Formats: sequence, C-alpha cells, structure tokens
Amino acid sequence: RRPPRSTRKESSAASDVYKRQKEANAVTTQAHNKLQTSIKKQDNNRIRVRDKSDRATTELVMDSRTRIILLKLIKKQLLDEVSGCISTGKEANVYHALNASEEEFAVKIYKTSILVFKDRNRYVDGEYRFRRGYCRHNPRKMVAMWAEKEFRNLSRMRAAGIAVPLPVAVKGHVLVMEFLGKHMIAASTLKEVSFETLEEWEETYVSVVEILRMMYHSCKLVHADFSEYNLLLHQSKVYVIDVSQAVEFDHPMALEFLRRDCANINSFFESKGTGVFGLKQLFYLIVDKALKFSRERVRELLKERKEGVGEEDRFSDALFKELHIPRTLFEVEPEKLFTASEEQLVSLVN
Repeated sequence: RRPPRSTRKESSAASDVYKRQKEANAVTTQAHNKLQTSIKKQDNNRIRVRDKSDRATTELVMDSRTRIILLKLIKKQLLDEVSGCISTGKEANVYHALNASEEEFAVKIYKTSILVFKDRNRYVDGEYRFRRGYCRHNPRKMVAMWAEKEFRNLSRMRAAGIAVPLPVAVKGHVLVMEFLGKHMIAASTLKEVSFETLEEWEETYVSVVEILRMMYHSCKLVHADFSEYNLLLHQSKVYVIDVSQAVEFDHPMALEFLRRDCANINSFFESKGTGVFGLKQLFYLIVDKALKFSRERVRELLKERKEGVGEEDRFSDALFKELHIPRTLFEVEPEKLFTASEEQLVSLVN
C-alpha cells in the first residue's frame, strides 16, 4: 500500500534537507582542511624565522635559550635579578645583576649569532686542554667552550694571586663573575684613567709587568690580548679581564702572542709619557726564569733604561719585533746550534 501524498512530500523534503546538509558539511570540511593547511604553513614560516632570530644572541637582545639559562640561575638563587647592560663588545655583552643579598655581579653573555669565533682556531689548535678536539662547526657549543675556558683561566689566575674578577658560575654561554665597580658603575679601564702625576703611570707600568710575569710563570698562561682595554683600575689596583683567549705557555703561538702583548703595553704607556723597557728587554724580563724578579728590581732596570737608550737599542727592538721566536731547540737551525756561543744557547733554552 502506497503512503499518503502528504507523507511522500515530507519524505522528499527531508531528503532535500539531508542533501543540503551533506553539501554544507563537505564545504565545511574543505574549508577546515584549507584552514589547517594555512596554519601549518604559518607555523613552518614562524619556525624558520625563529631559527634565525630567537635562537641567536644579537646586539643587546637575549634569545630564548639565554633567558632560560638566566631563569635557571635565578631559580638556584644564585641571582635575583638581571638589569642593564654594562658594556658591549663584538664577542659578548656584560650585564649587571644582583642576588637576594644585594650583592653585585657581572653576567657575561657571549653572542652566538656572529662569525668572529671562526678565527679563534689559532687560540685553540695545539693546546693541550683541547687535545681531544672541539666543536668548531657548532657555534653554540664553541661559544660555550669559550665561556668555560674563561672560567678556568680566571680560576687559575685567582689562585695564583693575580687580581681578576672572582668567577662564580658558568652555564652554557653565560658566565657569572664578581662585579668590579659600585652601584652599577663599572671600574674604569686603563684607557679611561687619567692620573695626575707621571709617577702614578710608572707605578702602574711596573704592576702590569709584574702581572705579565706572574701569568707566564705562576699560571703558565699568556693573555694573547693584553692591552689597556682589558685592564681595569679598581680600588687602586690593576685587574685583568677578558681572558677567554688566553693560551697555555707551551702553545705553538704563545711566544708570538706574548711579544704582541708586550708591544701593546709599551705603546700605550709610551703615549702617556712613561719610560718603558725595550720590547726585547721586556720580553726576556717576563720569560727569564733565572731572573730574581721584584718590583724594586724592575724599578732599577727601568731607571737604567731611561739613562741610556740609543739608536742601537731601537734597531734591536725593531729587528726583534719581526724575528721568528723558536719555542724549542727543534725549531732552531742546526748550523746555528753548532756555531752559537754559550750565552746564546742559554738564552735559547730560557
């Protein structure tokens, strides 16, 4: 028996409604899929941008990883807050920080987005501490190793009695150390200092010579970037900073670096009108182990130097600046060993 006409009309209307709903659902699903695809593309683009900026420490901006490291240091109650930037450089920025007891700290954050570390191989290759290699192809790991290297160098110099900031902690590419200054005002570099008398400059020069010798003999280190920019005057005492590039004294280029350090210091103090040692004399004053070193002896030698500086001394210094310095007897030509005098052989060994 056929259903009534009214029932057939209702069934047809329901079928039409079902079809329209099905078509609408198909459109909705299609729109939903397009929306999801669009969101994925945006996410992928966002990730690519983050790889370039959010994961790199540039200028004065901290990346997300750096903020995580600082938050961990705060969570450990090592720090309570990190405030403004004290100084900036091509390799790192230094920030001022406080702990819960209002003690001041310097937080050195190495930059990880720059390529200046690619020329740092000469400070690492041939050094015993890196005999098992290092991550030269991973900038972040390379910078973290650089921060750890500075922490260890500071610790070694501090133990030897050299005035350096007290290293507190190192985490990744973040180094926490003692703040040299007061109320967020950092101590002045020697470049910024202005003494009233020449005697003060001369006494500072004697202190700097003493630091170089102590680094070489007590710490077995050569700074490799020793200049007026990396020496601070704090509480009437000369402090050494930025020792990340310092190398062991048996490094293949250690003596070359030391000669350059001596030249930098002499050039700066000469510009202040201070009497300085000749380059060759200062070099041997630092490396000569047999010399009975004291501040009084340095003052005496400096006084003798002032009284008799001739053209021969200047020529000798200019020649010494260009000569290759043999690190071992294996680097000396055999003919020179056989023809050298006893004094010359002693100087080569020392």
